[in-house]
Amino acid sequence: MDEVKQIDRPAAASDYDTDFYAWAFDQAARIRALAVPGLDVENVAEEIESLGRSDKRELFNRSRVLLLHLLKWQFQPERRGASWITTIREQRIQIEVVLSESPSLRRTLPEIIVKSYRYAAEQAALETDLHVATFPASCAWTPAQIIDKDWLPGGLGFADGRSETDRPAGGG
Repeated sequence: MDEVKQIDRPAAASDYDTDFYAWAFDQAARIRALAVPGLDVENVAEEIESLGRSDKRELFNRSRVLLLHLLKWQFQPERRGASWITTIREQRIQIEVVLSESPSLRRTLPEIIVKSYRYAAEQAALETDLHVATFPASCAWTPAQIIDKDWLPGGLGFADGRSETDRPAGGG
């Protein structure tokens, strides 16, 4: 029987239950190290990696939609409404879900924001009938601001659209 190559166990962050993205790439590397007759090692490894990449795609898509609505919020204040707030909140929740299941993706968030911003700005121009040059060429917000449930562009500090003075006592 062929000897199976042993791969040193990576940091605990690559466990299936704590970081799916890292786990998928770790498992693909382990499969590639195997020499099992009849096993299509490369394609099996690629399929496992694609599972991990799906989380990264999800993060990109959620970031794009979030940025789109933040841009519309900033550049069309007269159209602000509950549906935009609902979309902003939902995207932030789903981004947090992805990051909690694949925490190693958190370090890629700045890169994902840079890439998704361009698409968000183009879509915002289409949806608002504003010229694309209206929107900054690159994202002016930090990743922390973008995913902060209590932050909105334009000085409003709460995602329900009310200023701090409009909020009931106790933060309701």
